[in-house]
Order: sequence, then C-alpha cells, then structure tokens
Amino acid sequence: MKVKNIEGLRVSEIREMVGQGGKFVYFPYTISIVLATFKRPSSIYFIRPGEGTFRYSYKHVAVNGVLGWWGIPWGPIYTIGAMYNQFSGGKDVTQAVMSELIQNDPEANTSTYNINGTVSYNTQPQGDSQSPYNVPRN
Repeated sequence: MKVKNIEGLRVSEIREMVGQGGKFVYFPYTISIVLATFKRPSSIYFIRPGEGTFRYSYKHVAVNGVLGWWGIPWGPIYTIGAMYNQFSGGKDVTQAVMSELIQNDPEANTSTYNINGTVSYNTQPQGDSQSPYNVPRN
C-alpha cells in the first residue's frame, strides 16, 4: 500500500514529526452494487503535526456517500462505520508504518543491536577479540 505525503522526507524527519503529533492514517470506504458490498482502505496518508485530515478524507466521504448505501443488507451498515472512521480522522496505523520505515531505513546503523541492555555487534568491532555474537568462549 502506498504511503502519501512523505515525499522528500527522511525517516529521521518523519520520526521527529511523529514525536510532535504526526500520524499515519487510512480512510476505509464502502462501494455497493445491489447484492455485493465491498469494504476498501484508501492509501495511507501521513498527517503532519497540526494538520487536519479533511483534505485527505473528503473524496472517500463522497465515494462512501454516493456508492456505499446500495448493497442489501451490509451496504448501510458498512457505510455508517466507514463514515464514522472518516469523520473521526481515519484509522491510525502509525505504529505499524513507523516499524516498517525504521526497519528499512537506509541511514540506520544496523551494525549493533541492543537486547535487554546487552549490546551486540553484527560485525567484528575494531581492536576487540570478543566474538561478534556474544558467544562465550571456553
């Protein structure tokens, strides 16, 4: 799924904005065709700190309002649920997106990691004869 509104930003800048109140959201919407009702998610949008969600949700509200009601019996039920999510600012998926971004950050230092306070190395540190994987030597 494509993430919109992060063009030109580095992961460190996104992380800082999320710390200031930014978030990642998507807007579910419903399309109905008489006996078939489809629930769909929009793209994921990055909402910057202090920015509202209306400019990203209005088109999904319109699709929902026009095409969502017509399926019997689930069209009206799904449409009301989707509109609730749209008017309340979308479904927040910040933690999942940040986890994915941080994991795939090309600028991240992945030569070390810290598990329960024990620092381990993926590579042999310079001038250190200790095993890079914290395996005790006999």
